[in-house]
Amino acid sequence: MKRQGLGARGWGLGLCLLLAASAAFAGVPAPEELFGHRMGADRTVLEWAQVVSYFQALGGASDRIRVEELGKSTEGRPFIVATIAAPDTLRNLDRYREIQRRLADPRLLQLGGGKAVVLVTCSIHATELASTASAVEFAYRLVTEDTPRMRAIRENDIVLLVPSLNPDGVDIVARWYKRTLGTPFEGTGPPELYQKYIGHDNNRDWYMFSQKETQLTVAKLHNVWHPQIVYDLHQHGAYAARLFVPPWMDPTEPNIDAILMQETNMIGTAMAADLTAAGRQGIAIHALYDFWTPSRHYSAFHGGMRILTESASAKLATPITVAPEQLERGNGYDAREPSWNFLEPWGGGTWRQRDIVDDQLIAMESCLYQAAIHREELLENFYKIGQRQAARKSPWGFVIPAAQRDAGATAKLLETLAFGQVEIEHTAASVHVVRMAQPYSGWAKALLERQHYPDLRQYPGGPPVRPYDATAHTLPLLMGVRVETAEAPVAGLAPGILPRKPAVGMPGSDTDSWRVVNAIWARGGAVWRNMETGDFAAADAGAGWKQVARPRIGLYRSFVPNSDEGWTRWLLEQFGFAYASLQNKEVQAGGLRKHFDVIVFPDATAQSMEHGHKAGSMPEEFTGGLEERGAAALREFCAGGGTLIFLNRATEYATEHLSVAARNVVRGVAASEFYSPGSLLNVRLDTRHPLALGLPAEIAIWSEHSPAFATGEAAPARYAEDHLLASGWLLGEKYLAREAALVDARVGGGHVVLFGMRPQYRAQSYQTFKLFFNALVY
Repeated sequence: MKRQGLGARGWGLGLCLLLAASAAFAGVPAPEELFGHRMGADRTVLEWAQVVSYFQALGGASDRIRVEELGKSTEGRPFIVATIAAPDTLRNLDRYREIQRRLADPRLLQLGGGKAVVLVTCSIHATELASTASAVEFAYRLVTEDTPRMRAIRENDIVLLVPSLNPDGVDIVARWYKRTLGTPFEGTGPPELYQKYIGHDNNRDWYMFSQKETQLTVAKLHNVWHPQIVYDLHQHGAYAARLFVPPWMDPTEPNIDAILMQETNMIGTAMAADLTAAGRQGIAIHALYDFWTPSRHYSAFHGGMRILTESASAKLATPITVAPEQLERGNGYDAREPSWNFLEPWGGGTWRQRDIVDDQLIAMESCLYQAAIHREELLENFYKIGQRQAARKSPWGFVIPAAQRDAGATAKLLETLAFGQVEIEHTAASVHVVRMAQPYSGWAKALLERQHYPDLRQYPGGPPVRPYDATAHTLPLLMGVRVETAEAPVAGLAPGILPRKPAVGMPGSDTDSWRVVNAIWARGGAVWRNMETGDFAAADAGAGWKQVARPRIGLYRSFVPNSDEGWTRWLLEQFGFAYASLQNKEVQAGGLRKHFDVIVFPDATAQSMEHGHKAGSMPEEFTGGLEERGAAALREFCAGGGTLIFLNRATEYATEHLSVAARNVVRGVAASEFYSPGSLLNVRLDTRHPLALGLPAEIAIWSEHSPAFATGEAAPARYAEDHLLASGWLLGEKYLAREAALVDARVGGGHVVLFGMRPQYRAQSYQTFKLFFNALVY
């Protein structure tokens, strides 16, 4: 057969080139050689040491990839990134990094000839395990394949591939899966958080930067490379679309540049087209996910797109069978019916880990190819976005006085802004200033201003459209820091943050005083407290001062993984509190008063606390909850003078099982009538009460599907009559008016403290940390 378009000589030359390419990469190991199976094969999971070894082998075998350890994960595993590009690009990375730095700041002299930088991040949620396998196979393909698209990617892009943002979780899930393989519990999630402290919340840490993995990614990738695209691979439920890709749903955070949103729409729909052209079905766009909170979108406030894909899950690595009638009618589409944003439904059948990998490989290549062919426009628009941000005129800026009630929270706020590359200046009059004439003004503005989330309903007067995450992120309210908006220029500015003045004594209003207090206790010292001001001292200062003993703290830890429990552990450790974790059997054993002064129950449903995993759903040692023996032991603990602290939804357990006289006034109220899906609400404090020591009379608290109480017990925090919404979205404030947000109930000889909030919310709510800490020493 005659081959059209190439003569014998052309074919011979092509064959020689192909053979040469094959010879050049003969030493590059295919994944199967090292892992012993195809990526995504049924009932196979990867361990992190294997993944690291494979990437190191690739790095040693090819000049198209460099592998770097950025640091250590929370539990000490290597946190790696693979940089993949044409060899000449890799030899000149410093030059391209400098081009990116200048493009990110339109005030600098520009350099030409840049590459599109794409950061690809995988398996931050470790039970969404397929993307680490996809990363392994895609790295091999990108290094070895000589197709036009792969060549275009290598020549035009710099790919920063992070095979997992959560290496510890990779091993936690792999260990559990292997333990349960071949048992009735195969494919279940592990009975522990898959990130040591914050579990599933580890992709909600992108503006507080509390965890090591977040810090490494931001400090050593985002802030160094300023990527034009961040592609973040996730998985969602088994019965939704096979794959979601942007465009996003409303609402969009108003400080994200419109150019960037249009580009996101362009890249996302192109990826959807490539997936459909490859024969993949069940592809949804403009569904499920909004684009509001910066806790998930660091790159979008720093000039770069955030592309998210969400693949349908199997049972970890175990195949599942999905019947057509099981497919869901989701938010913005129906998985059973075609529509403009869901054109070819998947009809059901067997769904396996390899299906996820196949989709992700197509999506990865498509995203990177779009970056390659649009390289020049992406770089030009990236620069233009910075120009538009730096040209912001209203407001002129924000002013943060150095003199604040809470010096520790103020220092943390400034540190957080600076870590996100916000430029901070100061005056001789000890005022910090964040002017808007800078490339990341939108980032600063989003974090410092109050949010006005739109009132979105499924139909007029009907149930609300559920936000994907929180609706408020106003750091000054969360942290109790006074920040003022400046419409006119502030004169006499000098760069940088003012040195923090040494604290005089240990003020009760300063969050950092608790670190000092715990350090004194840790070395065997004594601490006194002024019971009017909340201040601390290392010696008895006379009348009005009371010695405060170091509390013996127990923290309830169920086998139902609970991110709020992890956040609580993290907070206690950060501030130096000693504690012990208590599981069901330890509570049920009784005699708790011998060992503990206070026991904390993080946010969880009363049902999960009482019953835990039901029998037969997990190995027997991980089933069950507190049950009646646990409730009896807690009543005994209170009778002996102990303090029980219940956070947010866990308060229902106290009212149901410990006879606390408080009624949740919003329980059972329809969402169309009352809805507070992650908002900041105003409350008034009784500053004479010990739980409110060190706090002002009015504060904002975090409300996320939180209770409010009608009670005759002491209520150190109550909602006012009106104007309750400080930031975010609230429906039905009439239900909260004058009701208690914090209850101090006497039970036996002890106390039960009900927090109608999460006072330790995601490491952000510094102001209410003090309410929580006060309860620990009550």
